[in-house]
Amino acid sequence: MPSFKTTRHIAFTASQMFALVADVERYPEFLPLCTGLSVLSRRPVGEGEELTARMNIGYKAISESFTTRVLTKPNDLKIDVSYLNGPFKRLINHWTFRDDDVGTGSTIDFFIDYEFKSMLMGALMGAMFDQAFRRFAQAFEERAGHVYGKSTRV
Repeated sequence: MPSFKTTRHIAFTASQMFALVADVERYPEFLPLCTGLSVLSRRPVGEGEELTARMNIGYKAISESFTTRVLTKPNDLKIDVSYLNGPFKRLINHWTFRDDDVGTGSTIDFFIDYEFKSMLMGALMGAMFDQAFRRFAQAFEERAGHVYGKSTRV
């Protein structure tokens, strides 16, 4: 039952980072292993929205897709992802964003917990997923630099 958690301090605002993570359609442009993403449905929920999205992942000859429910909570600066179907037995993902008190940027908390249905799939893709998940927060930080330019935070 692999899981990964990281906390990163970055030089962009919590709102900027929330917007990048919520913009799921752009994931194939920069996210490790993501080869495509389709939003299957979208509906408003409170101040945020609920998306159903299918992500295609791949590495060399291995290719899979899975569907998740993404719930964005802009007032709380949180994004929760839950698994619907695909090669996993379980997949849970949470993002939390907070501005620093001293105005130097924000802190991102990223958590993912997953298990493949097939032990063979877990053996084939487990190490790749582990490496990719360890790069997710960094990939979003690098994306922020491309989208927002140099940070304007003091």
